[in-house]
Amino acid sequence: MANDKDANERTPLLDSGSSVRPPQPSVFQGRRLACAAILLAESLERIAFYGITSNLVLFLNSSPFYWEGTQASQAPLMFMGITYLISPFGGWLADAYLGKFWTIASSLILYFLGMLFFPFISNEDTRIGLCGEEAAFPVQPTECMNTNSTPPSNVTCPIRAPYCGPVVYSGLFLIALGVGTVKSNITPFGADQVKDKGPEATRRFFNWFYWCVNLGAILSLGGVAYIQQNFSFKLGYIIPTVCLGISFIVFLLGRTVFITKPADGSAFTDMFKILGFICCFQKPKESELHRNKPTLLDSAKVTYGGKFPEEKVEELKSLVKILPVFLALIPYWTVYFQMQTTYILQSLHLKIPDTSSNGTADSHQMTFRFPAAWLTMFDAVLILMLIPLKDKVVDPILKRRGLLPSSLKRIAVGMFFVMCSAVAAGILETRRLEIVKSEGPIEQVLGNVIYYAADLAIWWQVPQYVLIGISEIFASIAGLEFAYSAAPRSMQSAIMGLFFFFSGIGSFVGSGLLAIVSLKGIGWMSSHKDFGNINDCSLHYYFFLLAGIQGVTLLVFLIVSVKYDKQRSRAGSQRHRHVSS
Repeated sequence: MANDKDANERTPLLDSGSSVRPPQPSVFQGRRLACAAILLAESLERIAFYGITSNLVLFLNSSPFYWEGTQASQAPLMFMGITYLISPFGGWLADAYLGKFWTIASSLILYFLGMLFFPFISNEDTRIGLCGEEAAFPVQPTECMNTNSTPPSNVTCPIRAPYCGPVVYSGLFLIALGVGTVKSNITPFGADQVKDKGPEATRRFFNWFYWCVNLGAILSLGGVAYIQQNFSFKLGYIIPTVCLGISFIVFLLGRTVFITKPADGSAFTDMFKILGFICCFQKPKESELHRNKPTLLDSAKVTYGGKFPEEKVEELKSLVKILPVFLALIPYWTVYFQMQTTYILQSLHLKIPDTSSNGTADSHQMTFRFPAAWLTMFDAVLILMLIPLKDKVVDPILKRRGLLPSSLKRIAVGMFFVMCSAVAAGILETRRLEIVKSEGPIEQVLGNVIYYAADLAIWWQVPQYVLIGISEIFASIAGLEFAYSAAPRSMQSAIMGLFFFFSGIGSFVGSGLLAIVSLKGIGWMSSHKDFGNINDCSLHYYFFLLAGIQGVTLLVFLIVSVKYDKQRSRAGSQRHRHVSS
């Protein structure tokens, strides 16, 4: 019904009952300014985010830090893991206490404080004050320098503690808290601006929201990453910090046009109360009001002797049905986050155009050096081009013909493409190592550090980035849409937070796997001859392992998704019969 709306929502005066209509108005009519403020703030925030993550491996690999390749790759993985793991807390904070608007605003302040760490760390004078003097490299026993065999068990290969590690991780932790809390709330907050316009408006908002995310990524990778690699990390960290400050101002100014709601209780609080009740009390009593056999969760309902309304318990049951989909997405995120970690590490050991190849570290030899992080733009540019095509052409055609695939089917397609990306990375790394062993490495200077690369052009990495870009269009956007649409209305923030939470688990899985394959007994990522060098490692095994895990998960996901779709259609038909009767 037209009057079935929240009292505090403002909507344009449209005559929905008119039989003669002018040309179809935009689904965003009356909400353009609110949506524009959110999308602009998100684009600026993404400039800040990618300003930190895009070259973090290079920053920690280079002077004066000289972190090992594994350590430098684990830092962004752990950072992104915390970012996503904190998302449910952000959703709970908004629902229970602050509301989405003030939660986002306060999180941007915390985010900004964390960003300030990096201009200080990249400046020599302030870095020494924060981190102390640079520690010397430990002397390695001869056995550790032998790349053809594993060191004997009685020989210990000392590892240099990451210089400035506590300060770097403190800054990353503050940023992660801010990013995670913003992430869990700004997506549903934006969708709230258009949700009364119907599912079409929500779907299109998610498309354009993701488009702006990638616009921010391109601006950051195209400008900030170049400045960081070729000019100064200090300036390269000041720019994204300023962008985040502007994002905060834009978001605050948008308050006058936003649809905002006060905190009205957290679904997480109710969930934990129900689960605690179930753990402490007996099995459900049979109820004459219900014909179906009661489940364990039904014991919390008032009608089965519990103390919770049926609506709250049914919401929790909806969440339980959604969780297997989120669990199945963990390997997808594990592969996805390689784009900003091990893929970057691989690119630093490929031949990059216009870099020095004569072994000298003269920074004045070249006027231009192609930033390794720019390859990530192939993913972002592809998304910028394909999302408008998908939104304006492909989806309307498929919808008219009844062929628009469900969000779960699109997620499955995305999983297939991300698996192909890991396979492509593994094949490329195999070829790269063959060239290094047969022809020897070439020397190239990046960030004032000499990297020993294969004489193989970095452009061979393009396919793996393109495949990840295609996978995002299917899996990531559909995942956001699924998390928002499948959730009961009162649990949308909670479930959106859980969606990002499981993304964070995927990042930690990648970090954990890197740590495991770096153990002496496996040795895929151990190189004591040169810190940061992967020429004596077996990174291709790691990529093939990720592809294998994703392939198995894809098969399981197909089973889970079919079962979920059947349950959802069955529930929909039951509701239809109930309304008809």
